Amino acid sequence: MPAANRHVTTFTTPSELDVVVTRTFNAPRALVFEVHTSCKHLPHWMGPHGWTMSECESDLRPGGRVRYTWSQPGSPSLTITGVVKEVNPPERLVSSESWGEPWPATINTLEFTEQDGQTTVVMTVRYSSKEMRDSALQTGMKEGMTIGYERLDEYLPSLKGAHHD
Repeated sequence: MPAANRHVTTFTTPSELDVVVTRTFNAPRALVFEVHTSCKHLPHWMGPHGWTMSECESDLRPGGRVRYTWSQPGSPSLTITGVVKEVNPPERLVSSESWGEPWPATINTLEFTEQDGQTTVVMTVRYSSKEMRDSALQTGMKEGMTIGYERLDEYLPSLKGAHHD
């Protein structure tokens, strides 16, 4: 395992439809689940540098809507929408995700496991076809997710010891 605070985001393609993203954080599982699902925390780390999360909706119940919008002066806004399929805090979250046309919706499964105060997040992103999966991998997906998780590494220490809802 890498040295403390120098975790790496890995991307694998274990099947023709899936991209699996894995990252370990120096924080307890309940906190890592919370920062992945709460609009109190998401704007602090999710999204590209220089962009502001201008809209955050996260209704954590089966059938609940998820909607995130980022904006940056001089650029069109970027919105992700989805629907929660399954939620089992702090272990698992399954939801659909759509970036809008021409991209098809994906099903994202987030699994959180904790060992020795460190939490590993495994996100499986399932595409509708191998072609869509391969196209997504050619976008800035890897770089964007890696930057977001690096920002999360920087944000988490500010929350240690704080009381959470």
